Formats: sequence, C-alpha cells, structure tokens
Amino acid sequence: MEVFQYRDRELWCEGVPLRQIAETVGTPTFVYSKGAVLANFAAYDRAFAPVPHAVFYAIKANANLALLSALARAGAGADIASGGELFRALRAGVPAKRILFAGVGKTRDEMREALKAEILMFNVESAAELHALDQVAQEMGVRAPVAIRVNPDVDPQTHKYIATGLRSAKFGIPIGDALGQYEAATRLPGIEVRGVQMHIGSQLTKLSPIVDSLSRIGALVRQLQERGIEIQLLDLGGGLGVRYRDEEPPSPEEYARALLPVLSELGRTVLLEPGRSIVGNAGVLLSRALYRKQTPDKRFLIVDAAMNDLIRPSLYEAYHEIRPVRDMAAAPRVTVDVVGPICESGDFLAKDREMPEVSEGDLVAVMSAGAYGFAMSSQYNARPRAAEVLVEGDRYRVVRRRETYEDLIAGESPE
Repeated sequence: MEVFQYRDRELWCEGVPLRQIAETVGTPTFVYSKGAVLANFAAYDRAFAPVPHAVFYAIKANANLALLSALARAGAGADIASGGELFRALRAGVPAKRILFAGVGKTRDEMREALKAEILMFNVESAAELHALDQVAQEMGVRAPVAIRVNPDVDPQTHKYIATGLRSAKFGIPIGDALGQYEAATRLPGIEVRGVQMHIGSQLTKLSPIVDSLSRIGALVRQLQERGIEIQLLDLGGGLGVRYRDEEPPSPEEYARALLPVLSELGRTVLLEPGRSIVGNAGVLLSRALYRKQTPDKRFLIVDAAMNDLIRPSLYEAYHEIRPVRDMAAAPRVTVDVVGPICESGDFLAKDREMPEVSEGDLVAVMSAGAYGFAMSSQYNARPRAAEVLVEGDRYRVVRRRETYEDLIAGESPE
C-alpha cells in the first residue's frame, strides 16, 4: 500500500501534505500512516485464513501506544521481549491472552509480571531459562505456558546482525537438542508445554530458508506427538522483509502460499509475529536541510535528523530512500553524503547518494522509517528525541510529543 505520494508537486501521507506537519510539529518528526499499518496487518490475517491462526505484532519494531492500540482494536496480539514491552502492550489494550513473551534474557521479575498478567505463552530460549521459569511459577502456585524456541540452523540470507537461526546465534535451542528439552519440560511441575516456536531472522527476502526451517520444525512436531507430547500452537516467528531499495520480499500472500501445505498437514493453530512488514514502509522520518557543504573531496547535505533518530544506516549500513518533500524531479542531480549534527563520523543517513540538489531550508523525507526508527533512537549528544505523528485520512495528530531539554535530565540529580 503506497501512501506516500506526490500531489501538486508535494509529498503527502494519505490526505495530508508532509509540509503541513513540518510547519506545525517541527522536525525531525516520524510520520506514520494508520491506514497502511492496518492494511498490512489485514493482509496477514487474510493470507492465513485457511488455517486456524493469530497475528502477534512484534512491538520491538515500533512500540508507539497509538499504533499498538489501533492494531489491538483490529485484533492483533503482541510479541514482546521485555517487561517494558509487556507494560506497553497491556496499556495499549492488548488482551493478555494475546501476548507472547520472547527473548533470551527474561528476568525473574519479568516472568512474575507476565505470569500475573496471565499471558498466552513464553517462548523459552534455553534450559536455564526453562528451569528458572519453572521455579518462579511454582513459587506463585501456577503453571507457565511455554513453547521452546527451536533453532533450525538455517541460513536466513540476511544481515549478520539480524540473523537468528544459525547454530552460532544466541537465540533458541539447537534442533538436535529440542526433543530432550521438551521431554525435560514435561517433567517440570511449573511448566505447561503448549507450542513450538522458530524465528530465523529479520528482513527476510527469500522464502526458501523459511520453508526449509518449517520442514525441520514440522518433523520435530511429529516426533513429539509420537512421544505423547501434544503441541497445540506452532509459532512461525516473524522476519518478513520490506522494500528499502530494490529488494523483492514476498508478500504475506506468497508467504502463506508457500507454507500452507505443511501447516494444513500439521493441523496446529499457527501464530505469526510480523513487525517490520507491518510498520516499516508505513512511516517516514521528516527532516529539514540545515546546510550544504562542499570540500575538495565531498559534497555534504547536513540535515536536522541524525543517527540518534535513525541508527539503521550507521549500524547496518542500511539503505533508506531520501525524497525531497517538494517534487524536484526536474532539478539537477548531485552526489552527496546526507549527514546529521552528531559528533561522529558514523552519523549519516546516506553516503554517496545521487539525488536532486536540495537547498538549505528544504524538507526531506527518509523513507521506510516506520520500523526500528524511533524504537532504536536515543538522546545521544543530549538531543531530545523526535516527535511522532499518526495520519488518518486527511487528519493527523501528535502521538508522542517532541522531548524537551527538561526531559533529558528527568530522573537525574546534580548532587
């Protein structure tokens, strides 16, 4: 769903010109399309309609309460990875029975909070965590519902920092050890085995690694059934990619079409954990050009957004398209580094980027910034974090105000 389009030589989000948002809210500002978010969620729901299923949005991608609330009202659950994300999900109105708790380092306090809330399931990532959860559950007089995250040792063919399905990753239990761990789990009085989970990585653009992983997990489910361990829930994780530049990731429909034959045969309720593919292309980072700078070797465009706002280019060398908010298709094109004000050479949004020649004061939109944008932002260099705006049709509202200098020192004391 393409919601950022030029109209009358200006870039709009749904029915709102981005220039209007910049004039009233300022920059840098993240702008999200509610319509695109809900359409992306609905695409998963439709695609997997032939089997019993539920969609759990991975809130680490973008945890803004307004987005979470909109998704919860549409029927989405939440895939969380911390006590803070549990707090956010519940505050946004996600029913506890639609919450999955992932992550390799759950603390005992976080386990207690989740058990008290009566979430649907913990995705357990190690034998040590399984025993800790068993102890906490017994202390509380309850049983903890679990799936074991199984590492299928499949190369997801993505960036090494977001590949999670290889044997060298910190995530999950190796598939060769999974059967033994499940048998051990059934003997723990504080544990109730409900499911199997896999998640091989993020920004996946090919289906073959996912299909390969599912075939291995399906074989495990059959082995468990032969040993009397009944699996109710089959959690496929998330990770489906989006287009940042020239990638051609599968759609939810193509994803489902590839997996449904195996899923139908297994006959379990399917859980999905999409994040990036729900919000990634539904958001932009709106920024204003401050200065143009020419050196003997380089041409720079210095903007008011920086690596503290969007760290993906610096961290992953990720590509984000940068569009002038004013249509400049006929303008001369130049090759520039688009950089921010941070005192780091790694502070860039684009390097050696050919784009229309932007003037000081012009607005630019950093595209595909809805996922892992604000969620990974910081206050480095004592820069207040950006505002967030949600667009719905021809209306928009600030769903997170811009931080102030006072916010920077909240909770601190000079003595």
